[in-house]
Amino acid sequence: MYAISLGDDGAELRPLEVWHAEELLASMDRGREFIGRHIGLADAVSDLDGARAWLKSYADKRGADAGSVHGIWLDGKLVGGLLFRVWDTPGGVCEAGCWLEPAAAGRGLVTRGMRVLLDWAFEERGMHRVEWYASSANEPSIQVARRLGMTREGVLRENFQHRGVRASTEIWALLAPEWRAARARTAHNDH
Repeated sequence: MYAISLGDDGAELRPLEVWHAEELLASMDRGREFIGRHIGLADAVSDLDGARAWLKSYADKRGADAGSVHGIWLDGKLVGGLLFRVWDTPGGVCEAGCWLEPAAAGRGLVTRGMRVLLDWAFEERGMHRVEWYASSANEPSIQVARRLGMTREGVLRENFQHRGVRASTEIWALLAPEWRAARARTAHNDH
């Protein structure tokens, strides 16, 4: 399978598949509290059966062209992931997301990996809009949205309950023409 380099630091983007369940669980165990502060993945992947079931749900989504999950490996160790939680090819809209172990945070891994996936979504798959949902309290995720050039479109106030607390969700999005214009500016500035 593919492995896409994310830079000179040994980081790679690879498919995350059912047979990676033990690696996913180990990664979750290393970062459970950090990851679980804002998203339910840490609770869903609480044991090996949960890891397999979650990965199988994404294998089924990939088979139905309805979503996908990709791992971020650093020096051969799974440290996080990127996903398209929702993928609507006819509508041209998808929702991206991420998680990362605390030891891997602050290195730009999510931003670098999402740039690869945004190029793929817009240029290969013809998506028109990529959405990013983040808890209003999840500043690192909001910073990723900003670095990717997304626009904050609004806040769903106290729209979900996470670990017994009502939380609000910020909605960020990026349109294909905005992505292409930003990429053209970057290419122009590189010359």
